[in-house]
This record gives sequence, structure tokens and C-alpha cells, in this order.
Amino acid sequence: MTEDPALSGLSERIVHDEIVPARAPWLHHVAAGQTLRIVDVEGNQAVDFLIYAAADDAERYSAQDTVAAQGNLFLRTGTVLLSNEGRPMMTITGSAVEYHDTIGGACSCESNTLRYGHHTKSQHACVENFLEANLWEGRGKRDMVPNINFFMNVPVEDDGTLGIVDGISAPGLTVDLRAEMDVIVVVSNCPQINNPCNAFNPTPVRMIVAA
Repeated sequence: MTEDPALSGLSERIVHDEIVPARAPWLHHVAAGQTLRIVDVEGNQAVDFLIYAAADDAERYSAQDTVAAQGNLFLRTGTVLLSNEGRPMMTITGSAVEYHDTIGGACSCESNTLRYGHHTKSQHACVENFLEANLWEGRGKRDMVPNINFFMNVPVEDDGTLGIVDGISAPGLTVDLRAEMDVIVVVSNCPQINNPCNAFNPTPVRMIVAA
């Protein structure tokens, strides 16, 4: 039997394995100690990512606390993703790419219009995916916070401006996250087609949970 390269290095038992279609939302409960592996199936796909504490709906991922604690804007292997209570939620235990973005935010119909023209107003966006997925847990727009963008390349220029450029991923590359508490992970497999974050072509990703 041919070994599945996406499972390489995962010694734990696989408890969930799902392909998330291009442009789609995804929500899953990940228990403390379990590992979530995100696989960039075709390469250069941005994965917008939020975390909520399973035990306390008011506790969720905090970009501010995470960036301040590590003293760096970019997320790398070893980064601890902190909550708004300052508690560890997940740790990046392995990454096949050098870094990930935590400041670029999620695309919306409104931001598409501002950046790319009014003709993009009807295009699907990450904010809609987050809203759809969060409804499954009874959350609304007020529960959305600045998100992580896995595999997305958002360099900070010398003058402080941000750019969204070609991603740094490739087919089959992965990022692993260990849950430090019981969490609810919400994903928008980004539908953006107006900038290079998805090579102008959204593609599927694979979500694997090991315990």
C-alpha cells in the first residue's frame, strides 16, 4: 500500500480527515492534545483561521496578545496562539513554510469593493464563510476577531505598508497545530480571486485531526 504523504510524521491515530472544497467554510472541535494538520493540496491557497475556546464562548484567538507575546508579526513553528485571556489555545508544532500571516485580515464584500472595484461587490468572501460557520455554534458578526491567514504572504514594507503577494506554499505543504485546550476551529478556505494570495484560483485544502 502506498503511504499517504499528507500523513507523514503523524504518529497519532487519525480521528478526522476531510477535504474542504475551494471557497468553502469549515468548523470542527479539536480536543486538548490533538493535532490539527492543514494540507495545502494544490499549493498557494490562503486558509483564513479562527479559534474559540470550547468551554467559554467569550474566549477566542487574540492576534494582539499573540503578536505582543512573541514580539513578531509573523507566525512560525513554535508560535503559541494566545486567547484574549492570555492563555495558550494552540501551538504551531510544525510548518513546511517559513511563516504565516496574522495581520492581513479576512476579505469581505465591502473590502473587495474598496480594493478592486464595485463590480466585485457580489463576490463571495471570507467574512461570509466565517459568518456561515459561526452560525452552527450560535455566534454572529460581533464574535469575529482578526484572524490568522495560513500560507498567506503579507510582507511589511520599510515604510510600514502591507502588501499581499504570491504565497510561499506549494502542493502538499502542511502546518501542524496542537490544541492546548479544547477549541473550536473555524476556517474560511479563502475564495479571493482578485489578488495573488490564491494564485487567483481558489483550491481545496485538507484538514486532518490526529489524537
